[in-house]
Amino acid sequence: MNIRSDFPVVRTAGVHKSFGNNHVLRGIDLDVAAGEVVTVLGPSGSGKSTLLRCINQLEEIDSGAVFSDDEQMGFDLRGDRLHKLPDAAVRRQRRKIGMVFQHFNLFPHLTALENIIEAPVGIHGRSKAEAKQEAMELLDRIGLADKARHFPRQLSGGQQQRVAIARALAIKPRLLLFDEPASALDPELVGEVLATMRDLAEGGLTMLVVTHEISFAREAAHRVVFMDGGVIVEQGAPEKVLNDPESPRTRQFLSRFI
Repeated sequence: MNIRSDFPVVRTAGVHKSFGNNHVLRGIDLDVAAGEVVTVLGPSGSGKSTLLRCINQLEEIDSGAVFSDDEQMGFDLRGDRLHKLPDAAVRRQRRKIGMVFQHFNLFPHLTALENIIEAPVGIHGRSKAEAKQEAMELLDRIGLADKARHFPRQLSGGQQQRVAIARALAIKPRLLLFDEPASALDPELVGEVLATMRDLAEGGLTMLVVTHEISFAREAAHRVVFMDGGVIVEQGAPEKVLNDPESPRTRQFLSRFI
């Protein structure tokens, strides 16, 4: 897998986020380059999912900045002052970032095909015929072309998550965020979702993946980030972080899996 060295697809600079008295993110600095696959590991409550939600502007940060390519997310610099963008502008920025959630979030009243074309047609203004053709190509890519007219209730959990991945890909994102995509699945269904994600990684898609799947981090990631207590404890190549971590806290965490 080759990583391009142009401006980072996403960059967080000193990001802080609190919920009441709970200081969840404590100054996160993280770059993800074009074509890079970064996995984020850490215990529950370490801020991993909140970080993704801040990048995708589902949560508003308290301080710091998030950039996508060369554009600051959520704000506009006028003169020497930052001004919060209106909702329509935020939605426009969000269009280049796809997100796959833990619990699929498919529309239950829509078929797999209809779920995938919803955003390209309704938000991005593509023609229905074009969106359908691209959706069928995506379904074929993930091995579910024969399930196009099935409703979510007719699909297994693994199939639903693969449809959710296809739905995220349908907007042609610059960056795809995964929030523990396999944690809600029965163990025997995890493999099919991780196989789809590995294919995407090998295809050069830029991915930031929150996961507990150490095998995916080892096999598909360019870099592993370990978070705890709202900070990045350490990061580096998978073979270094997973096999010979510098931090005792990282070693303690990984001892549960390795």
